[in-house]
Amino acid sequence: MKRFFLGLAVLSGVVLAAWLFRPDHDDSLFLPSVLPGSFDDAMQALRPLPELPPLRPERVALGARLFADTRLSADYSVACISCHRFDLGGADGLPVSVGILGREGGINAPSVFNSSLNFVQFWDGRALTLQEQAAGPIHNPLEMGGSWSLVIERLGADETMREAFRLAYPDGLTAANIADAIASFEQSLLTLDSPFDRYLRGDEEALDELARAGYQRFRDFGCVSCHQGVLLGGNMFQKFGVLGDYFADRTPTEADLGRYNVTGREEDRHVFKVPGLRNVALTAPYFHDGSAPTLEMAVAIMGRYQLGRDLAAEDVKAIVAFLNSLTGRIPATGRDE
Repeated sequence: MKRFFLGLAVLSGVVLAAWLFRPDHDDSLFLPSVLPGSFDDAMQALRPLPELPPLRPERVALGARLFADTRLSADYSVACISCHRFDLGGADGLPVSVGILGREGGINAPSVFNSSLNFVQFWDGRALTLQEQAAGPIHNPLEMGGSWSLVIERLGADETMREAFRLAYPDGLTAANIADAIASFEQSLLTLDSPFDRYLRGDEEALDELARAGYQRFRDFGCVSCHQGVLLGGNMFQKFGVLGDYFADRTPTEADLGRYNVTGREEDRHVFKVPGLRNVALTAPYFHDGSAPTLEMAVAIMGRYQLGRDLAAEDVKAIVAFLNSLTGRIPATGRDE
C-alpha cells in the first residue's frame, strides 16, 4: 500500500508538471486522459504499438527515395538517412549529428522509427507534424543547408522523379509534396512485435525473469510517470532535472535551453519532449546532448535527476534488461538493401 501511494504521488506531480509544459495549457485536453483513477490504471497507458495506418504505397515509395537522396543537401553530401540510420535504431550513433561541410549540429539526433506517434517533433517540440519537421533539416545551415527552391530545381531535372510525383500527387512536384512524401515514408517505420509488446498482449514468456523484474522497477520507481503510452514517452514535455540540477556544473548551450528556445517562457527552460523508449537499446548515446554513452549510465542519471534516487547496480541491470525488450522489428521499408 505504501508503494501504491508513493507511486501515485510521483505520477500526479509529474503529470501536473507535464500539463504546465504543454503549449496550450488546456487541461480539458490533457488531465482527464492521462491522470488515472488509481496507480494500477496508469499501467494500462503502456500499450503495444498499433498496426500500420493505411498509407498510399506510391507516396511511401517516393518518400523512401527522397529519404536517401543527397540532392536535398546543398553539397550533395547529406541525406535524411545520414542522421537516421536503420542499423542504429533510426539514429546515427553520434553525440551530435554531422551535416554539410562536416558541420556539427548542436543536439543528438532522435530516432526516426515510430516518430509518427510523437505528439510533437524535435526535442523542443517546435514542429507539430512530420511534414513540418521534414522542412527543418533541409533549411538548417548545419544540416543540409539548402532550400525548397534548390531542391525542387534539382529534382525537377530528373524525369523519373517528376513522373513519380505526378503518379503520387495531382499537383506533382512541390515543396509540400516533398515533405508529405517523406512523412508518408516515416509513418511506415513502426517497429512492431517487440518482446514487450508480445508480453502486453499476454505472452508471459516474452520477457525473461530479469526483464520482468526491470519492468516492475520501472513502474515502482515512477519511470512510467513520464515514459508512458505506446512509445513509453513522446507524449508530453518535462524538465530535465525535476529532482536535481542536471545543468548546475556546466555552461548551458543553446540546445540545453530546450523548449525555452521556442516559447521564451522561463518555465520552459531545460524542458524537453520526453523521448520515447522504443528501440532505446540501439540508439546510444543518450539525452539531447548525447552525454551518456551507455544505457546503464543513462538509467542511473535518470534515477538521480528525475527520480531523486541513486539506483543500485542490480536495479539498473534489471531496468536495462527491460529496456532491451522494447526493441522491435525493423520494418520492411526501413531495411538496408
